[in-house]
Amino acid sequence: MASSTYSCPLLPRREIVSFLSESEFANIREEHLLNPSPDLMCSIYTNMLIYLDALQDDHGQADFDALGQLENPDHHVGSVRVMNLCHKIGELLEAAQCIIKFTLKDLLKPDTQRTGIFLSTLINFCIFRDTKLNLVEQFVNQVNVHELKHPELEARIAQLNNEILEAEEASKKDEPFVLELQTKLKELRQTIQSLNNHQVALKTSFRALKEKANEIDAKISTADYTLAQSAQENAKLRSKIVQSPEKLQGLLEEKKSILEEVKNSEKSAMESFQEKTTTLEVYSKACKKMNKHLAQMQAIQEQVNSSKTVDKEVKVLKSKLNDDSVLCKSLEAKLVELQGRVKQIEESCKVFEKERDLKHKEATNELNRVKLELESKRRNRAFRLKKVEAMQAKVDKIDSEINSVIESGSSTKQELQRRCEEIVNEIQTQILNVLG
Repeated sequence: MASSTYSCPLLPRREIVSFLSESEFANIREEHLLNPSPDLMCSIYTNMLIYLDALQDDHGQADFDALGQLENPDHHVGSVRVMNLCHKIGELLEAAQCIIKFTLKDLLKPDTQRTGIFLSTLINFCIFRDTKLNLVEQFVNQVNVHELKHPELEARIAQLNNEILEAEEASKKDEPFVLELQTKLKELRQTIQSLNNHQVALKTSFRALKEKANEIDAKISTADYTLAQSAQENAKLRSKIVQSPEKLQGLLEEKKSILEEVKNSEKSAMESFQEKTTTLEVYSKACKKMNKHLAQMQAIQEQVNSSKTVDKEVKVLKSKLNDDSVLCKSLEAKLVELQGRVKQIEESCKVFEKERDLKHKEATNELNRVKLELESKRRNRAFRLKKVEAMQAKVDKIDSEINSVIESGSSTKQELQRRCEEIVNEIQTQILNVLG
């Protein structure tokens, strides 16, 4: 039945009885609603009006100013109370959009069907009212939670602002160092480029020297092979030495020529060996120089890596600053929103306080008025009691006179007795009117 939109469906008697019992309006059964009594319905309507705060004054108190205009006001206290209750119930049902109008007959002689419609309307209105009050209570609780979190959020915002200022100061302090590192990094990159070019040139010269060394090794191998062949031929020639001087002379000349060729080959081989040794020395010096340049390049590479690390740290700090600024802006937006909600709730609370003070003032004035009326009524009753006592004394006096008259003459006894009864009846009638 509880929903965000108000509606007035007709409820079954079982749900009506359950709601009245749970809300402690009345402890009844379904049979009581089949034949509702005026006293029961007055009690239920009164409890529901009190629950809904529709009775801002005591419904049992009659308007003494209005009663003062009546001839016998004490006789109309109950009727004024019933009329007041009927008027309040009619206004509430009209405000609750009841489909039928509430009359005095529905209070004095309640009908089963009409009573079910009236109770369904009031119960639906109570449920709708409780739902809205619960929603307002949740909103108020949420606002209270936000108010409790407000100092914490302000402290967090202040902390973030301090961290942002510190980060900006640190960034400003690190700017010269970063610029210096960027300059050094640029110089190191240029140096690395030049060293790379020099390394390429050294590798090219190293390849040329290596090719020359290979050529010299080939020449030395050829010379060694030629020398070995010459030694073999020399041995063969020695074995072929003959007695003939001419052949010997020819062989000697041939041998000399071979020896000269061998010497020339050895000389050329020695020169090639020396050239190769020189080339190897140049190559070793070039290797040492390249190793030195390689060590320098490694040191430069380490500096480059450190500079890259510094760049990454700077980027991380910048991203952190951006994130902090975004978070700060979002927190500021939430703070503005919360402040708006707090102001709205404060205004609502002020309106509620004004209404409460106004109602309290009206209730206080009404209470004072009722006290004054009760005091005047008490005084009137005391005056009436005194008047009754005086009249009773007068009656006693008349009774004594009657007794004396009876004793004085029996002739007038019957007439006096009749007259006494008339006077007593008149006095009793007046007393009943006064006490009524």
